[in-house]
Amino acid sequence: MLFNRRQILKSAAALTVLPMAARASNHVMVASETIQQLAPEGFDKTRVWSFGGSVPGTPIRVEQGARVQRMVDNQLSVPTSVHWHGIRIDNAMDGVPGVTQEAIPAGGSFEYDFVVPDAGTYWYHAHNRSVEQVARGLYGPLIVQEADAPDVDQDLVLMLDDWRIDPETAQIADDFQNGHDLSHAGRIGNLISVNGSFDPTIPVKRNERLRLRLINAANARIFDVGIQGLNGWIVALDGMPLENPVPISESFPLAPAQRADLLVDVDAVSEETASLVSVERDGAFGLAKFAVSGEISATVRPAPNPLPPNRLPDVSSFQSAPLHRMVLQGGAMRWLENARIGETELTGRELAQLGRFWALNGEAERPAEPFLKTSVDSIHRIEFVNETAFPHAMHLHGHHFRLVDGDGSLGPWRDTVLVDRGQTQQIVLMADNPGDWLLHCHMLGHAASGMMSWFRVA
Repeated sequence: MLFNRRQILKSAAALTVLPMAARASNHVMVASETIQQLAPEGFDKTRVWSFGGSVPGTPIRVEQGARVQRMVDNQLSVPTSVHWHGIRIDNAMDGVPGVTQEAIPAGGSFEYDFVVPDAGTYWYHAHNRSVEQVARGLYGPLIVQEADAPDVDQDLVLMLDDWRIDPETAQIADDFQNGHDLSHAGRIGNLISVNGSFDPTIPVKRNERLRLRLINAANARIFDVGIQGLNGWIVALDGMPLENPVPISESFPLAPAQRADLLVDVDAVSEETASLVSVERDGAFGLAKFAVSGEISATVRPAPNPLPPNRLPDVSSFQSAPLHRMVLQGGAMRWLENARIGETELTGRELAQLGRFWALNGEAERPAEPFLKTSVDSIHRIEFVNETAFPHAMHLHGHHFRLVDGDGSLGPWRDTVLVDRGQTQQIVLMADNPGDWLLHCHMLGHAASGMMSWFRVA
C-alpha cells in the first residue's frame, strides 16, 4: 500500500522549519530510539532512531571556519558512528568504522572535533550498517553559513526522505536484508517526508525570497525535483556555489546524499499556494506546500548574484592527469558471473548466497588494497563506467571533485555523482586531504552488498 501523496497539497500539517538563526545545542548528541508522527494524522506514531530526539536530528549551524565539537552518546542497542557528509574533514573524524575509527558500542561514546572549511549545505548520518540506521532516521543537517550570506527572507532546510512503513502498524518495515532490494534499485519507501513530516506546509508571503537547502537523505530514491508557483535558481550543489546561478526551467534530479541550494521567489498570483514537487511517471506530487498569505513587497527582486566561492584547489590542468577506470558491475538483469571477496574468487551464485550482488572492478566488498594510492596534492581523473541496469550515486569521502562534461570542459563541484545505467561519468579531483577515504555507492543497499572501495592519500 502506498500512502497518498496528493498532486495538489491540501494537508494543514505544520512543518517544523529549521530557522536561519543558530539554535543553542548541547555538546552531547544522543543517539536513541524515539517516536514521531511520520505517517498522516490518524495513523500511529512511528518508532525511529534519532540523533537528538527527533528526525531529522539536532540541526547544527555554524559559521565558515568554525570548530565543531560533538560527543556522540550511543543509547541504542547497537553500535553506530557519525559521518559528516561533504565536509573536507580531518581523516580521523570521518566516522567510518573499520577505516577511521571503531564503531561506537551500545552505551559508549565518541567525541568528534573538526573544523568546517567550506560554507554550504551538508549533513551528518550514521555510517555503521547504514542501510538500516539511516533508514531508521539517524541523520541531520549541518549548515555552514557564509560570512556574506545572500539577502533572503527565509533560510529553510528541507531534508527529503522516504520510509518503508507498514500501513497497518505505521512502523518501519524490518526487511533491510531483502535480496530484491539489494540487487535492484535499493530500498524504496512508500511514504515521503520533508523534515520528518508528511505533506508539510510552510507560510510565506508573495514576493518573498527563500533559500531552500534541499538534502536527499533517502536510502535509494532519486527525487526529480520541480517547483510550482515559484521562480528560482540553483545556486549551489553539494554545498559548493555555482559560478553562475542556473534558472530553474524544469525539474532536476537529486540523488541520495546530494544537496541543492535554491533561491526562489514566491510569485504565485492566481493561486494561494506554491509547491516543491517530485516529478514522477504518474504526475507531479507534492513534497512541501508554501501557503501564500499577503505580500512582502510589491516588486520582484532582481536575479541573484552567485554565492561567495569556497577556496577549492585548481584542477584546470586535469587533461594530463592519470585516468583511473572504475567499472560498476552486477545487480539484477546483469548478474555477476564472478567477483572477488578478499583473495577469494567466487561465482555469482556463491556471491548471492553471501548477499553480494554488486562489484567495483571485480571486487564485491571493500578490498584490502586501495583503488587509488597517491601523494598529497596530485590531480587524478576517475571514470565511472556503469555496466549495470540501475543508476548509482557514487560518493567520495573527504574531497570534492569536478565533473568533466562531454565536451571536455569542467562542470560543477560535487561530492556525489549520479551515474545512470549504461552511462560513463568522468570526474577530476585533487587528492589534497591525507588519509584513507571511502569511495562507494550511496544507494546504501548497493554499498552493503558490494559497491564499496577506498583510496589512500599519503
